[in-house]
Amino acid sequence: MRKKIVAGNWKMNKTLQEGVALATELKNILAAEKPNCEVIIGTPFIHLATLSELLKDSVIAVSAENCANKESGAYTGEVSAAMVKSTGAEYVILGHSERREYYHETPEILKDKVDLALANGLKVIFCIGESLAEREANQQEAVCKAELEGSVFHLSAEQWKNIVIAYEPIWAIGTGKTATAEQAEEIHAYIRKCVADVYGAQAADETSILYGGSCKASNAPELFGKPDIDGGLIGGASLKAPDFKGIIDAWK
Repeated sequence: MRKKIVAGNWKMNKTLQEGVALATELKNILAAEKPNCEVIIGTPFIHLATLSELLKDSVIAVSAENCANKESGAYTGEVSAAMVKSTGAEYVILGHSERREYYHETPEILKDKVDLALANGLKVIFCIGESLAEREANQQEAVCKAELEGSVFHLSAEQWKNIVIAYEPIWAIGTGKTATAEQAEEIHAYIRKCVADVYGAQAADETSILYGGSCKASNAPELFGKPDIDGGLIGGASLKAPDFKGIIDAWK
């Protein structure tokens, strides 16, 4: 059985104090009503140590939103995978479309980040997905396959066990547009086939593939009802506990 996962990505939101308040609210809600899936929150670097301590006996795992592609050294302002791990965080989100677009992260840079994250005992939520122009040109499968090949398909079968894939149609992030459940399922099934081609059917069947594109409580049940969609990577709707809980409840 592969893991069902609902992961929040706070992006550049919430001061430390606001983050503690939100995490505490979530912790209390989920202690009262156990979730039927794994719950992860991806937070800014400055939150990681505090929230890892706050949530260590809870059902919520903590993730960084990024890490450096260098091990250590004179890279002012960067945060290494080892530093992330030392905070108590379990996961790191890599390859998010915003990092690729605004910070020009290439497949090679992401490959280095993935390798360092895994070497330091972090699990990776690896994001892939196509732009609107690529979708309109029917290139979505080629784009997703190339992103996998460029950054993660070099991993060993053992390393692959620590990879979660998040499919994010870039045209549906923060735009209010959502892929239909059928569109999302079609590409999730294709991604799983790509994994099977490299790592075999069993590994593909055990890989969690999340949908990340304007998922909310209203459409989560339909999305999560599809056979190849194992949960969501949630942006805006993860910033309010009731909204996030509504998505988590889609697994009930």
